[in-house]
Amino acid sequence: MKNILIVSGHTDLKDSVANKTILEELEKKLPQAEFDYLDRLYPDFQIDIPAEQEKLVKADVIVLQFPIFWYAMPSLMSRWMEQAFQHGFSHGYTGDKLKGKKLVASFTTGAPEELYHRDGAMGYEIEDFLPPIKATCGLCQMEFSGFVYTGGVSYQRRNDEEKMKEMQMKAKNHAGKLAAFLETL
Repeated sequence: MKNILIVSGHTDLKDSVANKTILEELEKKLPQAEFDYLDRLYPDFQIDIPAEQEKLVKADVIVLQFPIFWYAMPSLMSRWMEQAFQHGFSHGYTGDKLKGKKLVASFTTGAPEELYHRDGAMGYEIEDFLPPIKATCGLCQMEFSGFVYTGGVSYQRRNDEEKMKEMQMKAKNHAGKLAAFLETL
């Protein structure tokens, strides 16, 4: 059985609807997976590098679960990568600890999916935001295994009960798609 590490990069999961629901559903669907909640562990952004590297070494599949903030992963997840993916560990002459591991990006946007097109409001396809993750995989000799994406889950909709139910359903569907995708790896 493959070891799956799911890293939650939301900076404040307590204040989330979609990402919190996705993770709650994944915990039910993938009880054997290890969950790494960065906002709980490192609210001060002081990453325990040896602990995080140990989790990465044990994993066969690494899932980055996050909302896109300002067209990128949240600052906490970025900081985690800056700290844990060190030269000599993940890349460089002696840095082969992540070699051959599979990485999956699982993310959400507040804006609806249809806005992420060349002719849409964002002016870019959603895949245009993935090159930093793909390049990291290349540098670290990891396999970028794909992504699962759900849009239109803005926290601003939480005051509307119907919109809230819709967001939660989208998040549950996202978790189901991700769990099924991970089974294929």
